[in-house]
Amino acid sequence: MSFSLDRFDLDAFIRSTFAEDLAEGGDITSAAVIPETARFSGVMDSRDAITVAGLPIAEAFFRALDPDVEIETLVADGDSVPAGTDLMKLTGRARAMLTAERSALNTVQHLSGIATMTRHYVDEIAGTGATLRDTRKTIPGLRALEKYATRMGGAQNHRMGLWDAAMIKDNHVAVAGSVGEAVRRAVDAGIAEIIVEVDRPDEIEPALEAGATHLLLDNMPPEMLRRAVKQIGGRVPTEASGGVTLDSIQEIAKTGVDFISVGRLTQSAPAADIGLDFAEI
Repeated sequence: MSFSLDRFDLDAFIRSTFAEDLAEGGDITSAAVIPETARFSGVMDSRDAITVAGLPIAEAFFRALDPDVEIETLVADGDSVPAGTDLMKLTGRARAMLTAERSALNTVQHLSGIATMTRHYVDEIAGTGATLRDTRKTIPGLRALEKYATRMGGAQNHRMGLWDAAMIKDNHVAVAGSVGEAVRRAVDAGIAEIIVEVDRPDEIEPALEAGATHLLLDNMPPEMLRRAVKQIGGRVPTEASGGVTLDSIQEIAKTGVDFISVGRLTQSAPAADIGLDFAEI
């Protein structure tokens, strides 16, 4: 199974993860307890109902320590499965499998947790016309993986970093002096996509007149969002953000915004409960 992401080095990720776990001493438990020639057959399964993400990376962890491991992947990333579902079967050198186990499971648990929460949010706004987006609220070093997981859950990625679009927020405005001035400076810099965060209706026209290409309507209650969407009138895409929860997202989506961004998808998603158990295969 091949796996690649833009701006993500899978081999380097595996090396650094193993370096953290093994350090100079290696897996002293497996070396002491497991005969060198022993074989291990196991099944990775989910104890929760989840949307799956990260199986190709788990496979890469096992193959890094045993290139001859036999792996059968039973579901695909992006699949939603009930509790008790077998995700992967594997047979390989026991020491290698047990050394790689925690790194593989941690990755799938974390990414599947993100994908699962994302799918709940996506399902909640189905049919409203609004699109769910993630944010840059990711663990440093894991952004590409976490944003991959939100895609597996059905969301659309927002900015991947500071480099791919301008986002003018309140602190930028405070330093620049006004919304209009901040936007004009971004326009003068030749930036094609200029997202502007506004939290009051009176900021909308100055942002648009100066050249904003996308408005982020921050922490506005639903009625204010409706008025803002009407005022903008389709001149640029609109996006609701700030404090969005599973309980509130449907009402927000019904205000007519084009997008809703939710930081908790990557910031607060609980890990899925996934295990690897010895089995006779």
